[in-house]
Amino acid sequence: MMTRSEIRQKANSEMERRKLRAENEAADRQREIYGKIPEIEEIRRMLAQTATELSRLIIGRKGNYKENFERLRKNNLDGAHMIAELLKANGYPEDYLEVHYRCKECNDTGFTDRGMCDCMRRLISRIASEELNRSANLPDADFAHFSLDYYRGIVIDGIDCYSRMSANLSYCIEYARLFSEGADSLLMLGKTGVGKTHLSMSIAKEVINKGYNVIYGSVINILRSIEKEHFGRAEEGSDTLESVCACDLLIFDDLGSEHHTPFYESTLYNIINTRINTGKPMIISTNLSKEELASAYNERIISRIFCCCTLLPFAGRDVRQLKRING
Repeated sequence: MMTRSEIRQKANSEMERRKLRAENEAADRQREIYGKIPEIEEIRRMLAQTATELSRLIIGRKGNYKENFERLRKNNLDGAHMIAELLKANGYPEDYLEVHYRCKECNDTGFTDRGMCDCMRRLISRIASEELNRSANLPDADFAHFSLDYYRGIVIDGIDCYSRMSANLSYCIEYARLFSEGADSLLMLGKTGVGKTHLSMSIAKEVINKGYNVIYGSVINILRSIEKEHFGRAEEGSDTLESVCACDLLIFDDLGSEHHTPFYESTLYNIINTRINTGKPMIISTNLSKEELASAYNERIISRIFCCCTLLPFAGRDVRQLKRING
């Protein structure tokens, strides 16, 4: 597990690569334009001289300072306008020679005059999420390989499993397609092997591809990591709690499998409550029914889960067993 300082160092290195890449690409475009439209190179050389004269005027403030300043400023604007017109006339966008930084707030430095830029915070969060997921042995799942055939013709307790799971699949596909910050939280209820993990991971895959930070983990593994860090038994500098509270989407798998200790219950409540208060969505899956959840957890946790989550009940036979039987 990477420490916070290592995550920060990796983020700084990534920002430096972004900045260098943008500047190198701008240099390549400049060489291209100078070769095709040499007039632009001459104008830019003149503008560079004008900029030097402006700097001297600002420092010296001698003679007809205001008059000379205005003259040079106008020449600068005229030159920039001429370059834009030449680019446009030759089929290039007017900003073709500018450095196209990924973040226009900080120019890919990671910092503004107000402190750390939001893009840097997102990058640090993404790296922390990837580090948590790296050792989680995530299943390789996507919507295309979710087969409804395993539910066809099966009726359990009066529920047509094919209709139920077809509706769940459609809902999850649409959820992933429309995912954004502040999306709804989901509670997936159903017995073992009925598709909860497959669909939650399919959502994760699509959401990650859209550029969001996703953390996936079983409740017990996440709580154990936080417990080790809290009591000083983990590598110094790691902060699982901060990462799971801050990521764009948290997928909490197998709620109810963990031991019920005061520390785990308070931590679980802290995570759920923090994410609700900050408008960050979760996908919680459990093998327990609503009634079993209500018996297993205190009222504070249950009320937060049931109030914030859209309920997706799953139905079917254990697909893993059916696959083994059918070879």
